[in-house]
Amino acid sequence: MKKIHVSTTINGDETEFVCAPDETLLDVLRDRLMLTGAKEGCGTGDCGACSVTLNGRLVCSCLMLGAEAEGAEIGTIEGMADGDNLHVLQRVFIEKAALQCGVCTPGILVAAKALLEKNPDPTETEIRYWLAGNLCRCTGYDKIIKAVQVAAEEMRSA
Repeated sequence: MKKIHVSTTINGDETEFVCAPDETLLDVLRDRLMLTGAKEGCGTGDCGACSVTLNGRLVCSCLMLGAEAEGAEIGTIEGMADGDNLHVLQRVFIEKAALQCGVCTPGILVAAKALLEKNPDPTETEIRYWLAGNLCRCTGYDKIIKAVQVAAEEMRSA
């Protein structure tokens, strides 16, 4: 099978990789680039565990081909923190116990960050709507919603 050379930017770093034409972006991130934060929860785009941003738009990396990343700007959970300094969302999720097993957490954090970049003052309904594509089996959603609200308030005050 012919391989495809892809040049892209991931978390601000210019990146190149070679992938099979039928290889998903999720598989490229995890298996070729060792960015294992995005998880495969369902493989059908229903759970959100593999959420990343592509040119500022939230996408399920299990539904994209790696080759489609050509020339794109990709954001993953690994790009949220600034070195050892956690992003406000990451810190507040820990403080508010808005996570348990961790399978869904990276996708939810990427989605919440994308929301707050578009709308820094979302209502509870807007948060619930925006995160509706991210399924969590452990925590329920109340702590997650509260953590996003607290982080949003902190980010607006900064």
